Order: sequence, then C-alpha cells, then structure tokens
Amino acid sequence: MVPFFMQIKCHLGRSYEVANALADAEIASEIYSTAGDFDLLVKFYVPSETDIGHFVNQKVQTIPGIQDTRTIITFKAF
Repeated sequence: MVPFFMQIKCHLGRSYEVANALADAEIASEIYSTAGDFDLLVKFYVPSETDIGHFVNQKVQTIPGIQDTRTIITFKAF
C-alpha cells in the first residue's frame, strides 16, 4: 500500500460535510480539520498499482463542497 496526504480547501461552511462524505466513502485512513489555507488534512492508502492522479480525480475531487486540493506524496516514514 502507498500512503499519500491531501490538503483540502472546502467551500465556506462545508468542511464538516466534506469530511463526513470522505468518511462515508471509506476511502480515507485519517481525516483532520486544520487551520490555515486548507480546511482538511486527509491520509489515504492505495494499492501500489493505483494511479494516484486518477484516484484523486475520480474519488476525491468529485465530492461536493471541495474547492481546491493539494496532494502530498511521501517517501519514507520514520
């Protein structure tokens, strides 16, 4: 499994709705609300053969209430 993170900016007043939609879809490992430029920090695990770009496009960015995303690919956990 390959881990990656996403910062998600939601439309105003929709961050809890987006977080609940991610949880209901059962595609995220962890979901955190954050302060700053983005509203949510989400950790995903996908099989190594999964195209992360397609996953983000088809599974995440289609959730209503998402305004912007930033994907963070990680290399090694310490």
